[in-house]
Amino acid sequence: MTIPGLESHQVLYGCMGLGGDWTDMPYGAADITNAEAAIEAALDSGITVFDHADIYRYGKAEAVFGEVLARTPGLRERILIQTKCGIRLPHGDQPGIYDLRGPTIVQRVEESLKRLRTDVIDVLLLHRPDPLADPMDIAEALTSLHRQGLVRAFGVSNMAASQIEHLQAALDLPLVANQLEMSLAQRDWLESGVLVNTPAAAGNGFPLGTIEFCQRNGLRLQAWGALARGRYTGRQETPTEQQTAELISSLARAKNTTPETIVLWWLQRHPARVAPVIGTTSPERIRACRDAALREPALSQQEWYDLWLTARGAPLP
Repeated sequence: MTIPGLESHQVLYGCMGLGGDWTDMPYGAADITNAEAAIEAALDSGITVFDHADIYRYGKAEAVFGEVLARTPGLRERILIQTKCGIRLPHGDQPGIYDLRGPTIVQRVEESLKRLRTDVIDVLLLHRPDPLADPMDIAEALTSLHRQGLVRAFGVSNMAASQIEHLQAALDLPLVANQLEMSLAQRDWLESGVLVNTPAAAGNGFPLGTIEFCQRNGLRLQAWGALARGRYTGRQETPTEQQTAELISSLARAKNTTPETIVLWWLQRHPARVAPVIGTTSPERIRACRDAALREPALSQQEWYDLWLTARGAPLP
């Protein structure tokens, strides 16, 4: 299944920073204003896929987004909304857990739809693997949501190839995306493949073959944390990060773009055509990603490797 427009979008806006603080206290007018500014900056930059989760800011991220949708006629028809479920936040004496029981999924989707003030979610991702989950139970819930027209398509987040395959075997609807932490700083997804048959492989926790599995089976790889939390475009804490930031700035000047774009182009240049998710709430930094959303990644093979090796701080094995 292809969601019209999803494949063509090279950058998603991650809404985790919207809605105020990480408490269950109500949001205020300023939080709605800030959300409006971020959404406007994303749209100005050619970004029209907005990534949520039911837990972001204890639901307030979805809620303030819903406020903006209600105030902006025609906006819903211009965008795609993606959200996630499957994590239960700590509450009182109860620790946070994962919960992918079928009835819980249905309940969480209904709550997200209400907060977002929309009648359909374009893509629903299962946020984290739940060891107690029954794939058949999940499949029944997802199929029901799809038949009711409440969710158009489904994917996963933070899952390995074997986990995706296990779930897909129970589900007739094709999974369309897998969202993973991927960036120039978080490179385990890339290095797991080149560390094969080396002693360093034991220290790499990324499940080998997951990237290839997603490519082969049509799951769009989405990268959360894609800007590496500003490590190369704001603050640098180590000499290696400083050296990498200098190389990024040099490439940005040479290509008449921004350092943020270079960081994202590095992901997009991979054959998997990784779709970065940017989470900054700064309109200025959102707009700095415009070229990544609107232009093909203009990095040569050598430039791509130079960035990797500089950030790595060591030669390849």
